Amino acid sequence: MWTETLLAYLHIACILAWVVFTTSQAALARPLWLNAAVLARLKRVDGILWACWAALLLSGLARATWGLKGAGWYWSQPLLHTKLTLLLLIGLASWPNTRAYGRWWATWQSTGQLPEQVEVDRVRRRVMVVAHVMLVIPLLGVMLARGLWTR
Repeated sequence: MWTETLLAYLHIACILAWVVFTTSQAALARPLWLNAAVLARLKRVDGILWACWAALLLSGLARATWGLKGAGWYWSQPLLHTKLTLLLLIGLASWPNTRAYGRWWATWQSTGQLPEQVEVDRVRRRVMVVAHVMLVIPLLGVMLARGLWTR
């Protein structure tokens, strides 16, 4: 019982951290606020966000493997595969932002130029899409935990 409790706690903590740093990214990626300090913070937040994403993935895999219902039950559930697919799609959708932050920082260091407003708006829009899609994953998790749409 302690294993399930600790795995659930770790997974929820990872979800909350992921939400916090996604929100931070959305708040920082605004053309009006962008300066060298914000660029540096965006890169740092993005790194932490990826660590949260990886921790979320690993804690979820740990729950599915060592959770109370057993690996056989979890891995036979389409909802688990849907959650994993969404998480991976979110990772793929977030990768261009990571590259943009690196590009922006390199440009700032070499030329002192900030990115164009159009590019910042595009990145922020992707962050907002991710922030909204990520809300579906905990819903699927609750459905899975309650046995809704399970086999």
